[in-house]
Amino acid sequence: MRIGALALPVAFALAATACSKVNEENFAKVRDGMSEQEVHALLGSPTESSSVGVLGISGTSSRWVTKDTVVTIQFVNGKALLKSFEKPSIK
Repeated sequence: MRIGALALPVAFALAATACSKVNEENFAKVRDGMSEQEVHALLGSPTESSSVGVLGISGTSSRWVTKDTVVTIQFVNGKALLKSFEKPSIK
């Protein structure tokens, strides 16, 4: 009976990981000039984001962090400009 009680949370955790939108395939779909909304549709909401505005130019740095992947995208005036994909080594 106890094994069955543990199976549900484990299955949920595996399903959540398998369904993550933050993966190399979706990262490859991100193109320069895409809007923040288009990127969010591909990757979901970012884990963290910070913005700054100077002289009418706005910049946002957004990061999507999962257990084994980090995606960073820089937006200028709401459009994707720079992106990076990392698979941090597990220690």
